[in-house]
Amino acid sequence: MKPSILLLILFSAGMTMTSCVSKKKFASLQTELAKANEDLGKCGVSLNDYMKRLSACEQDLRNANTTLQGRQAQMDDLRDQLADCKATRDKQLTQVGDLTVLSKSANDNINETLRQLETKDKYIHLLQAAKTKADSINLALSVNLKTVLKDGIEDKDVEIKVDKTVVMINLSDKMLYESGSAKITSKADAVLEKIAAIIQSRPDMEVMVEGYTDNVAIKTACLEDNWDLSVKRATSVVRALQKSHGVDPNRLIAAGRGEWNTLAPNTTAEGRATNRRTRIIIMPKIDQFYDLLNPNLAPK
Repeated sequence: MKPSILLLILFSAGMTMTSCVSKKKFASLQTELAKANEDLGKCGVSLNDYMKRLSACEQDLRNANTTLQGRQAQMDDLRDQLADCKATRDKQLTQVGDLTVLSKSANDNINETLRQLETKDKYIHLLQAAKTKADSINLALSVNLKTVLKDGIEDKDVEIKVDKTVVMINLSDKMLYESGSAKITSKADAVLEKIAAIIQSRPDMEVMVEGYTDNVAIKTACLEDNWDLSVKRATSVVRALQKSHGVDPNRLIAAGRGEWNTLAPNTTAEGRATNRRTRIIIMPKIDQFYDLLNPNLAPK
């Protein structure tokens, strides 16, 4: 074989072998490329997932900040309420301290009155009936105010009660007035004389006379309605206390309450009779009220 032909054969074989190696490598590279693309795709998916999670975390952070601001506002509001409660508590403590002093004075006066009553047999049944502090106050006031009356505490014409720190003397209208009228009866004068004696025994206290009616409508030439009747009845009592019994008019107040502030339903005759009344109110200042409970200061 000629050398030129042999060289040609060898060259061709070399080229064939080179071409085979390049295809294998190319296939390997393609596989690696596909794998790289697949990994890249997975990374892209993971990246999107991480981005979503990051966005959710940022939203949670914003929500948390909003909630924190709301909580802070609530805390500030609660602090303000706490400060108000403390201020109210301090004020109430001061008031309680003041009331404690007054209550001690009131209790001392009540106890002194009851101690004196215990020495008298005829008052024992009254003491046994005084089961509450309100009963004791009413009893002490009745005793001290009625000492100026001829029959003292035994007098049944005068009913004395206490509401808060005012003294109330209740009188029925059938004893005081003619029916449907503001004219005072002759029988009423004897009772008003007793009331005047109580009022005169406490010259430093104001006195209000309140007239009440039932809800039965009234209209006459002299009376417009129940308001008018209640005022005229109160005025009649005030005039009688002034003109017939010498009470200083500077101390007297006349007031009409009409058919309102009822004590009983107006649906029955008994209820209407209860509501038709006159109330005489002795209005002491707080220190004067406790003086009323002191038997040592009662008129002799």
